[in-house]
Amino acid sequence: MKFPIINNDETSPRPKPRRQPKPPWLKVQAPGGKRYLEIKKRLEGLELFTVCEEAHCPNIGECWGGGTATIMLMGGTCTRGCRFCAVDTGKPAPLDPIEPLHAARAVVQMGVDYIVLTSVNRDDLEDGGAGHFAACVAELKRLNPAIMVEVLIPDFQGNLAAVDKLIDVGPEVIAHNVETVRRLSRGVRDVRATFDQSLAVLDHIKRAGRGRGPGGVDILAKTSIMLGLSETEDEVRQALSDLRERDVDVVTFGQYLQPTKKHLSVVEFVTPERFDAYGEMARAMGFVYVASGPLVRSSYRAGEFYLKAHLEAARAEVAAT
Repeated sequence: MKFPIINNDETSPRPKPRRQPKPPWLKVQAPGGKRYLEIKKRLEGLELFTVCEEAHCPNIGECWGGGTATIMLMGGTCTRGCRFCAVDTGKPAPLDPIEPLHAARAVVQMGVDYIVLTSVNRDDLEDGGAGHFAACVAELKRLNPAIMVEVLIPDFQGNLAAVDKLIDVGPEVIAHNVETVRRLSRGVRDVRATFDQSLAVLDHIKRAGRGRGPGGVDILAKTSIMLGLSETEDEVRQALSDLRERDVDVVTFGQYLQPTKKHLSVVEFVTPERFDAYGEMARAMGFVYVASGPLVRSSYRAGEFYLKAHLEAARAEVAAT
């Protein structure tokens, strides 16, 4: 059994006639190192697909080398057709009822310290697959209570009761990506995924997740924004302001890269200096952690040690009260 991994109005990014060559700052070294090789070897025979490999993530060497990986649940066919995403769109296969058990066991065998679980959109299911998703988290926590779990969830069509199913199993972090600024959302994402709906999901994660994480700490709310789609500095600032109004804890910025010619073109390759400036802007607004750089992705391990220390301090504070 496999766990597969997973698109001239003012709302759309301005298209480019030709694909732009990548600048030098988007080049990365080939992955390697002892921990990377260990995880790669352990994956052999586990019948577990990782987003890291299937999406050709540029950070695979850094993440695996640091003991972090991302896997996708509920199949590789999405019910939505976002214009930035290379995941197949169509009618998904029925859920495999034993996937949560098998996926959790496989993750434990990988030997990672921090796992990100994500999924395609499953609008064909009454709860969007939230119960199935939660069952995997619960089984993983049962098998290895020490592992840190981040779940990157769909919006479940705004069904907050579905979001509660993930909150109830107590992962350390629940992420949901707004993907872009408000003006561009309609042209970048599937029409069923709105900026305000995503804000509502993040707001609920933060409010309902208070004291619901392991050790009685707050579940951290996290999101990600792609740059290079014609967003302006003022629009990014407003998006960050909207997120902080909902007390979102973590935000990451990364460069949008066109997966195929059928998808949105890159409007601009944002310089590392501007990524740094956006990172400083977010930190000044009070986010717990910010990762900002051309190669940063939503499932990026750079903040793992910071978040782990933050959560451990929060648990110690709760235990002392």
